[in-house]
Amino acid sequence: MKSTERSMSARDAVLQAIRSATGEAAEADLAQADAAWSALPRLYRASHKERSEGSLALLIERLMDYDAVVERTSDAKVAETLLRLLRSQGLTKVLVPQGFPRQWHPQDRATVECDSSSVALIESFDGVVTTAALGIAETGTLVLTHGPGQGRRAFSLVPDRHLCILRSTDVVATVPDAFARLAADSRSPITFISGPSATADIEMTRIKGVHGPRFLTVLLVD
Repeated sequence: MKSTERSMSARDAVLQAIRSATGEAAEADLAQADAAWSALPRLYRASHKERSEGSLALLIERLMDYDAVVERTSDAKVAETLLRLLRSQGLTKVLVPQGFPRQWHPQDRATVECDSSSVALIESFDGVVTTAALGIAETGTLVLTHGPGQGRRAFSLVPDRHLCILRSTDVVATVPDAFARLAADSRSPITFISGPSATADIEMTRIKGVHGPRFLTVLLVD
């Protein structure tokens, strides 16, 4: 009997954890879990510095190490620069997510704004242009929270070419700094991108495009 009770107790604990993870837990349980999470000691290094040229230079260096193309431009010249990049890469049919800044839309290119979940439709485009929520200098990482202008996760995974626009004011120095900024989006889907998709087989042959776009271009806006 005691063995059965122990089994039921363990089963209940597992089910309770599943309910918590899937949003079926009571509000009191969620509040208690959030309080416990907030109370955890966080002794890792964080800079908490504002944007600096050093952070921007490090982000660019890391992105280029990952084989990404990086350009800097001003807000007023984003559309012009983006059009030049699209032309140089031979992209004629480009997908942009809903909420993409209207003033950044490149002219003279067939940009289509939508938020479709159809993989077949997304695959029909030459590339995708999105914004990013954050950039992490230490790791050379772009962070998408999939808000306006960033699109569904499939947008940054399916097309062969991804052009991502990041404001320099949204660059942080370290991963802890990024998570502090992302606290308000903790319940949103978040995607971390460190360079174009690439992997290597057992013989260390590097292959691009297995898990996402083969080409990544980052436009850093000052």
